[in-house]
Amino acid sequence: MEFTSEVFTERLKDEGIKISMDGKGRWRDNVFVERIWNSIKYEEVYLHAYASVLEARTSIGRYLEFYNSIRPHSSMKELTPD
Repeated sequence: MEFTSEVFTERLKDEGIKISMDGKGRWRDNVFVERIWNSIKYEEVYLHAYASVLEARTSIGRYLEFYNSIRPHSSMKELTPD
């Protein structure tokens, strides 16, 4: 399903979620997601050769727990998101 499909956008609207797809201010909408995906790729995925999808999911899940609970974030004065 595409992010612009009627089924998807109607679900967002039903939940009261504002949709921003006009390009104006869009970089701000995506900057946080891009930052976390960059961290996941360079600090986890590119460092491991997963033997299976299950192993990848488990390992990335552990990384996200580390990212949110243990890893200090300079933009948060060395605190964690949690």
